[in-house]
Order: sequence, then structure tokens, then C-alpha cells
Amino acid sequence: MLICAGGMSTSILMKKMEKWGQDNNVDLEVEAYGLSSYEDNFSGYDCALLGPQISYKFDEIKGKINIPMEQIASYDYAIGNVENIMKQVDTLLKNKEERI
Repeated sequence: MLICAGGMSTSILMKKMEKWGQDNNVDLEVEAYGLSSYEDNFSGYDCALLGPQISYKFDEIKGKINIPMEQIASYDYAIGNVENIMKQVDTLLKNKEERI
């Protein structure tokens, strides 16, 4: 799950992530949500990544969803560095497994 201000800019990143998944034979479901809709949609996801433009909302959002969450680094977000972003996802999922 990707969360940003309105879901628009992050949808570009979402498409890059989906392509990365296809190119690397990784079953990946990614959706982008804005601040107005993430609360209604987080339950089906393993983790959430927060766009840097709303990093100031990190603690608030983290308190409302019960899945691992991390902020995407500004540079990785800006250039769509899916390799680094997927490393964040791997770390979030490994940490989630360790807590179970």
C-alpha cells in the first residue's frame, strides 16, 4: 500500500513497482491511496509506504493502521528507485515476520 497526499503522484510509482514485479517474477499487488481513503483500505495489505510529501503525518497514520509502515526516502521517491523501495518492503516484511 502506498499513501500520499492525493494518490496521484504515487500512482506513477505504483506503475513502476508493478512493472518491476513483472520483470522480476514477483507477485506484487500495489495500490496508491490518498489521505482521505487509506484508513478504509489498509486491512488487505502487508505493509504501507508513505510518500515523503506527507512525512509530517507519519505518526498520525501509523496510529491508525496496524500494518508495518515506513516513509519512502525523498530521493528514491523522486526518481522512482524501485530497487531501493523494494528493499524497504523486504525489511518491513521481515520485521513483521519476526514479531509474529
